[in-house]
Amino acid sequence: MAAFASTWARRIITPQMAIIAALTLAASLAGAWLKRLPVLSLFGSLIIALLIGMALQAPVRRLYVAGSENRSAGVRDAAGLISNKLLRLGIILLGFKLNLSVLFTQGLVCLPIAAVGVMLTIVVCYRIARRLGVEPDLAILVAGGTGICGAAAVMGLSGSITVPPGKERSKADHQVMAVAIVAIMGTIFALVEIALGPLTGLTSTQLGVMAGASLHEIAHAVAAGDAFGAVDIATIMKLSRVLMLVVASGAICMWWNRRHAEDGAHRGGRAGFPWFMLGFIGASVAGTYVPGLGVAAPMLVSVAYIVLGMAMAALGLTVNVRAIAKEGRAAFLASVLTSVLLVGYAGLMAWLFF
Repeated sequence: MAAFASTWARRIITPQMAIIAALTLAASLAGAWLKRLPVLSLFGSLIIALLIGMALQAPVRRLYVAGSENRSAGVRDAAGLISNKLLRLGIILLGFKLNLSVLFTQGLVCLPIAAVGVMLTIVVCYRIARRLGVEPDLAILVAGGTGICGAAAVMGLSGSITVPPGKERSKADHQVMAVAIVAIMGTIFALVEIALGPLTGLTSTQLGVMAGASLHEIAHAVAAGDAFGAVDIATIMKLSRVLMLVVASGAICMWWNRRHAEDGAHRGGRAGFPWFMLGFIGASVAGTYVPGLGVAAPMLVSVAYIVLGMAMAALGLTVNVRAIAKEGRAAFLASVLTSVLLVGYAGLMAWLFF
């Protein structure tokens, strides 16, 4: 126990950790403030924090690292710890956003629609991406982000997959790439649905359901639902998809382990079950049913977004921007094609059941 504590103390109590923690916290708080602006609200605080982290790469490298291998390694280790550990804490705290009593009453019809939509989207998007030559880990992250809840899903699902030693940096690049893709796709499709939705002949409730069942980020679904005058049903439908993150994480973990156990090229990349997802469910149950916690839930959700923003900014600080530009085209196309199919599915479900 003493050796364990000593090892972690040496990793945490360092100048690099203090600097990276301060920078990522500032980036997260800046993202939370900037998302209030009209255009940036469609991207959300997590995407803005990621972009700020990417923008900080050059100053950190030039002003602090300055060719020192020790400082460079310290920055990478600090950013890795923040992106990994705070990601899990943020996902757990995000569970307080899910009011299960609402989902299991008003959202009862939404849950099966969400379950089928998430499953089909992940399978179809992954297959398309792999046919286009996308790496397996990037393909599944883009599929999950497209099908479930954008950036939070990408980061949550990343805990369900691991890669062999030597490919960790590539996986981190793929995480950022997947987040960027679903952020762009979600923004485009939110604008398209807001503009063309009223022309479909669907009622405002049906349009809200379609937005919640098809758009990528919670911010996108809320923005579109508000434009249609159906923000409540859009939010319930979207949160039904968020709930699927727990099931998807476990299923993907088992599939990934089985697939790579038979693939000699990927041995050493077995993933453990993402136990922090049980914390997500526990937070949802506590926030819904424990007296007094419901009042504190909004504050805890705000903390969750600050913590997740720090994790996103930490990813941005170490990502390989050139790799994203080079490898992202095929994954982007897979997300486009799947998103079109998802909108069609969402519109059909809204028309049939609402």
